[in-house]
Amino acid sequence: MAYRKLGRTSAQRKAMLRDLTTDLIISERIETTEARAKELRSVVEKMITLGKRGDLHARRQAAAFLRHEVASTKEVEKNGKTKEQPVYALQKLFDDVAPRYNERQGGYTRIMKVGPRRGDGAPMVIIELV
Repeated sequence: MAYRKLGRTSAQRKAMLRDLTTDLIISERIETTEARAKELRSVVEKMITLGKRGDLHARRQAAAFLRHEVASTKEVEKNGKTKEQPVYALQKLFDDVAPRYNERQGGYTRIMKVGPRRGDGAPMVIIELV
């Protein structure tokens, strides 16, 4: 096998990686176990590569994987009125995150070791976008 099973069924593993990928794109830095972070790294790199492509097909592929979560809000002026509009994770990926890495050919994430988790001693890391 070319991937870690992480003690879950395939559907649970895919759901967990979707959640972690969406959270990493939204907050750009999360703390998780080392095994999860190493698996997450390949998924996030693929999503950023889709974001760099930027065409409609890439956007639909990323939308099929990412969760539909609000990353932030922005103010939009319409007819003289200011209105708050949500910015979703997919939009943040294509508009903010991916253009940062136009000159970079991979290696969009960094993993830093933190130490063992208090409860079970699992090795914890911080994974962040470079």
